[in-house]
Amino acid sequence: MKDVQVTARVTGVRDDIVTLRLERDEQDNFYPLIKNEVVYICPTRTPEDNRQEYLQAEVLRIRHGQADVQVFESTRGVAIGDPVRQSGQMLSVTLGPGLLGQVYDGLQNPLEIIAGQHGFFLPRGLKVEGIDSQKQWAFQPTVKAGARLKAGDPLGHVQEGRFKHKIMVPFNQVGKVEVTWIQEGTFSTTTPIARIKDHKGEERGLTMQQKWPVRIPVCQPLLAQRYSEREYPEQPLFTSIRLIDTFFPIAKGGTACIPGPFGAGKTVLQGLISRFSDVDIVIIVACGERAGEVVETITEFPALPDPKGGTLMDRTIIICNTSSMPVAAREASIYTGITLSEYYRQMGYNTLLIADSTSRWAQAMRETSGRLEEIPGEEAFPAYLDSSIKSLYERAGLIRNNEGEHGSLTLIGTVSPAGGNFEEPVTQSTLRTVKTFLGLSADRAYKRAYPAVDPLISWSRYLDQLSAWYGDNLDTQWVEDVKQMHKLLIQGEDIQQMMQVTGEEGVTLSDFLTFSRSQCLDQVYLQQDAFDDVDASTPMKRQMRILRLLKRCLFKHPPMQDKDTIREHFTKLAGFFLNLNYSHEDGPDFKRYLQEIYTLNHFALNESEDNRPVIPS
Repeated sequence: MKDVQVTARVTGVRDDIVTLRLERDEQDNFYPLIKNEVVYICPTRTPEDNRQEYLQAEVLRIRHGQADVQVFESTRGVAIGDPVRQSGQMLSVTLGPGLLGQVYDGLQNPLEIIAGQHGFFLPRGLKVEGIDSQKQWAFQPTVKAGARLKAGDPLGHVQEGRFKHKIMVPFNQVGKVEVTWIQEGTFSTTTPIARIKDHKGEERGLTMQQKWPVRIPVCQPLLAQRYSEREYPEQPLFTSIRLIDTFFPIAKGGTACIPGPFGAGKTVLQGLISRFSDVDIVIIVACGERAGEVVETITEFPALPDPKGGTLMDRTIIICNTSSMPVAAREASIYTGITLSEYYRQMGYNTLLIADSTSRWAQAMRETSGRLEEIPGEEAFPAYLDSSIKSLYERAGLIRNNEGEHGSLTLIGTVSPAGGNFEEPVTQSTLRTVKTFLGLSADRAYKRAYPAVDPLISWSRYLDQLSAWYGDNLDTQWVEDVKQMHKLLIQGEDIQQMMQVTGEEGVTLSDFLTFSRSQCLDQVYLQQDAFDDVDASTPMKRQMRILRLLKRCLFKHPPMQDKDTIREHFTKLAGFFLNLNYSHEDGPDFKRYLQEIYTLNHFALNESEDNRPVIPS
């Protein structure tokens, strides 16, 4: 860095926005600078230990002879005339083996390593490589010298935990290349493992790592050269949460948002989704949340058992930019997380990115826009808020890579609207973009109805989109059954609103029966105990069995002549189903409560839950 030529000087400082004056070269031209390029500001005021600081910044706007950059750290001590050096690269992350299990900040600095070296207070201007260059990996090549490859093709693989981590030809490689040399053995990520020659006859060495700019999708050059193909999501992402999987499904490779007020259970819901979803890799971006919540995530994840074996941290990457960290890096953290997700997707893995929360990310953009004196939009958010949110969620999707394998990136963003106001700009822009909306309710959270997703305002466009998959793999009537049960919830809410005015005496026996059915469905199916070993995770086959049995019990029960009989019947039914939810399916308790349900409803014991005769087990 010391030998790099000074290409600009500081002319103004507004908090984390610094204005630069570009220097001229020998031909009296300004040194070239591009948007989103990384530059380093070198304050002339050195710290007490006389260590030279290099403050990383990203170019936001370029005018004739001037540029505005946002600094990812405190600008204390930066003065007019301080030198600026260019990196020649856009804001990038390092891709390669060694990412899983790491905890990074928004710029891919490994926080655990930094904390071990410098304690709880991170020194300014510190830059640590995102991947340990000293760790050795056993590289197994899958091609030989002379092979003709293209961008994204695997050269070989290393074993990263239980995952086969593919070492691929750099994604920005244009045209086909020839492998002129490749070796097998145990090397660090910076050791050359192969050499390739392009169509111009130029050779270069390849290591097990590569850098990629975070604001450019990994698949963009591959799609442009038709080396990969984006496909239509056609399979649901099973989270094992009944309310989501049954009523508001998310497609594998789809998008969803979870807006909700403080205390509605977003953190617990995110933890359940990341733990039990049928994905390979989980990446969590803590973007501007309180440090206490992030610390809880960091300490709990390494200890949580993974249903697939090992601990949950073995297949997780956490990116932290809490509310106490620089606001500029908060905006970059989501792009860092989604780039890492795309990297594993290109290997053929199913990845899940949970961004918590996009509201804090949008607020960071609002602060930056204000300091740049841009024309504000609604509630002072930048006018390009809507397009920024859309471009972020568009990076999710299902990809077929060069080898014909499918990899998916599912993006779930939580939104924290002030006061739970879903009409504010970030929530509304997100709703216009995603295909599943899981609206959390403070009222349901107050009633301890968890997960506190309000079934009356939530929706999913994937229910109809995935109907063919449900018909082929579950049942042709599944979607219709779900819609019928959801209609029951709406009818029950309407009757409850009426009863709040007139009381039970003001509704008919038929309406009271509909209300009782709706309450039973809500209590025994929509609500789930996150801290019970059995009820916390319900596989899809069990969800289908329980819902079919519950539907039959709600609509095919003994005749009831008064409201007291209705109330007593559904209270008993709800108790049996709740006990059923806590029972292992292959245990004696499950069979006992199942028999109690059959007896209560006068069902024949030689009939299945969906009223088809079967031989009892």
